[in-house]
Amino acid sequence: MSMSESARPTVVIGLGNPLMADDGLGLAAVARLQETWQLPESVEVVDGGTWGMNLLPVIEDAGRVLLVDAIATGAAPGTLHALERDRIPRYLATKISPHQVDLRDVLALAELRGTLPAQTVAIGLEPAVVELSNSLTDTLRVRLDDLVAEIVAQLGRWGVTCTAVEPMHA
Repeated sequence: MSMSESARPTVVIGLGNPLMADDGLGLAAVARLQETWQLPESVEVVDGGTWGMNLLPVIEDAGRVLLVDAIATGAAPGTLHALERDRIPRYLATKISPHQVDLRDVLALAELRGTLPAQTVAIGLEPAVVELSNSLTDTLRVRLDDLVAEIVAQLGRWGVTCTAVEPMHA
């Protein structure tokens, strides 16, 4: 490994399909993260959407990976989930969306190649509805800031300091 782990970026990847209601959660969360927090240069935010295998080089070049997605476990809608690396494949086993099949393959391949960062975490909310709709359900929309706070907390646990952006006063 030529680059030291610390020199590699911490990558926050928002996942999901914004045309499928709560499946668009990851994208909405990273957009909110970027609006409300100033992130250091060591953090790269990627709108992973439905990129599939194109995410492999992004993940392999990262020092740490934080995946943000709707995570369906059968819990109450809006439940906050934070999964460590070894638990991530299990949430991907429940396919709520085609992008998760691709992501499962990407992570499995990185794991096989020995390039999946040891610090890989998935954070998200239990979806209420996954159907054709271009907006999140109210259940998830009201939890978006909580999710963003958890992303910032996870980055903090990794030693990455984020600064809240001062809201613009009208």
